[in-house]
Amino acid sequence: MTAPFPFSAIVGQEQMKLAMILTAIEPGLGGVLVFGDRGTGKSTAVRALAALLPPIRVVQGCPVNAEAPEQVPDWALGVGSEIVEKPTPVVDLPLGVTEDRVTGALDIERALTSGEKVFQPGLLAQANRGYLYIDEVNLLEDHIVDLLLDVAQSGQNVVEREGLSVRHPARFVLVGSGNPEEGELRPQLLDRFGLSDEVASPTNIADRIEVVRRRAAFEPRHDAFMAHWQAEDAKVRERILDARSRLREVATPDDSLRDCASLCVALGADGLRGELTLLRAGRALAAYEGADELARPHLRRVAPIALSHRLRRDPLDEAGSGTRVARVVEEILA
Repeated sequence: MTAPFPFSAIVGQEQMKLAMILTAIEPGLGGVLVFGDRGTGKSTAVRALAALLPPIRVVQGCPVNAEAPEQVPDWALGVGSEIVEKPTPVVDLPLGVTEDRVTGALDIERALTSGEKVFQPGLLAQANRGYLYIDEVNLLEDHIVDLLLDVAQSGQNVVEREGLSVRHPARFVLVGSGNPEEGELRPQLLDRFGLSDEVASPTNIADRIEVVRRRAAFEPRHDAFMAHWQAEDAKVRERILDARSRLREVATPDDSLRDCASLCVALGADGLRGELTLLRAGRALAAYEGADELARPHLRRVAPIALSHRLRRDPLDEAGSGTRVARVVEEILA
């Protein structure tokens, strides 16, 4: 099986890569939404990041990736106590997926053959402690969106039907991608994504040439290509691990809190989720860069990806939300 394209080898798309790195450091950010043209590396970046991350420790055979034997659900049959390592899970949620496939349901085959009521876990169980990736998220059916909103808020998947009463942890980083020309995302789901970025095909000739050069070298000279870029990925992995350990120690001055609130008020962002996300993203970036405290340069860098999708639409402003954020950042954080 061919390994995913290395994360470090992706040309450009720095905002998108930064957003994904920050969610790897601070999963509480709530995930990443990437909108843009086809063929701009959206799904490649998700799989590359998961391959870059260190493996997780799980109870062997546990369907929800439990970290310790006492966390294994009662309904999980035939699970031992041995702790093993496995790659960070990345689960694809396809369009048209049924609710049973997402949440899990009664194992019909077991019920018919032996009369036992056994729970068959779904995609949410597989994604626990990993990534749930939805391509064309703006085309997802409404009832699946509502289900995901409930689980994302509670961190628990609850199944109460067909004589089953099952509950299991479902904490994952939600990553969505799509083409805005094919439909808009429901505001309720849009607000659940902590960070967002709009990507476009590179217009710089040198960048386009480099994209083609690296992709052309990926398969014919796979071993040599991977040897070089996996070394670069290892550096990013070490920085992410170091940032995770430093995150709690990053100081948050009152001036930074005031900057977060001032930005959100000036932009007219609804609710307080904007401030909280901006603060968490800024702290994650500070930890990633080895800083001891959150400062304005960190907030300036993360403001576009933390706030652009939280603005109310202004039909008279043709510049777009990203430009509006940049303009206000220059005014407030000059």
